[in-house]
Amino acid sequence: MTAPSPAELGRQRWLRLLPVAFVTYSLAYLDRSNFSIGVAGGMKEDLALSGAMSSLIGASFFLGYCAFQIPGTLYAERRSVRGLIFWCTLAWGLLAAVQGLLHSAVLLIVVRFLLGAVEAAVLPAMVVFLARWFTKRERGSANAILILGNPITVMWLNAVSGYLVELTSWREMFIIEGLPAVVWAFVFRALVSDHPAEAKWLNEAEKNAVQAALDEERRHATPASTFAAAFRSRPVVLLSVQYLLWSVGVYGLVFWLPSIVAAGSGRGIGMSGLLSAIPFGVAALLMVLNSRMSDRAGSRPRFVWPWLLFGGIGFYASYLVGPDSFWLAFVLLVLAGGAMYAPYGPYFAHVSEILPKNFAGAGVACVNTAGSVGGFFGTYLVGWLNDSTGGTAASFLMMASTMVVAALITPLVRAPRALAPVAGVR
Repeated sequence: MTAPSPAELGRQRWLRLLPVAFVTYSLAYLDRSNFSIGVAGGMKEDLALSGAMSSLIGASFFLGYCAFQIPGTLYAERRSVRGLIFWCTLAWGLLAAVQGLLHSAVLLIVVRFLLGAVEAAVLPAMVVFLARWFTKRERGSANAILILGNPITVMWLNAVSGYLVELTSWREMFIIEGLPAVVWAFVFRALVSDHPAEAKWLNEAEKNAVQAALDEERRHATPASTFAAAFRSRPVVLLSVQYLLWSVGVYGLVFWLPSIVAAGSGRGIGMSGLLSAIPFGVAALLMVLNSRMSDRAGSRPRFVWPWLLFGGIGFYASYLVGPDSFWLAFVLLVLAGGAMYAPYGPYFAHVSEILPKNFAGAGVACVNTAGSVGGFFGTYLVGWLNDSTGGTAASFLMMASTMVVAALITPLVRAPRALAPVAGVR
């Protein structure tokens, strides 16, 4: 059977589903990441938090995220992504807003843990969702648009939230930025369907073409005997270790960049937030370009490891320049941050493609769980090191090291057969 051409598959899925996926992940990333603005904008002083306690509150998100990632994803695979994301979005919006009402560090830890728990399945469940709607040759670009919700959200989050804190307070910021997710839960449920066959908005020709292409891919997939076998496989183990190390750098930067910029530049929270947005604008551009090049080349690994290596070198160069030359160090940090995000689309396409089809979602969940462990350590250790040493040199060295080691793992993962290069990838 000949696979349908990109023209036959049409555009309706791209125009409807990818904006929904992007907004959903954007709101999730907003409500996990604005904690960094809250800390830099007065929470630490108002609640008399030590640097170590601030780090622990921020990092507690990832304990819940890690604990519920795989169960949530297995539910999405076996039941309904649509239903799961609806309830998760509703819950995380309410929990995010509640942060602005609390006065206790212990209660903040509990709420951050619960916030992580309800957000845990979002990324792998959305990867499962896109795999039900987009073919392998489209998936790199589709995943990149989903994960663009990460850097673009952090970009405007840093720019807007800093000024929002200045206009109101860190408490009002949490409440104002948590409520949109509550509304979006109902929008999401109204706009999406779990499978192409259920979509009333899809015309029959496109529905049949998409379903035929996906059925053909599943027909050639090699099943694994058990879930345990999939989780013990060499690619899953190596990719999990790689993503853990990578996430140390990503979340160390995301959660502590506003504080680093405020301390180094001497600017207020509004301008510091605006400056902190720049690396993520660069990251969004590089993610799109790199994902399109990966889809066109029909390759994943060579569009991953060079960027991770460059990111590690950028962090190390920023450390060498030091705080005495803040602006040069900041430019190097912008380049490192952009490079760190560029491989996301090809990477998650690679993870889902390297595993048997029926375990792709579980494999993504396993890798993403390892990433949440890296997120915990990145969030906690960067804040702890900065507070303990009185500077950023130690944390920059740590992030540089983890990025370089993550890059070096890529050649150890046995790549699947290369995809045929695709002309006219959207």
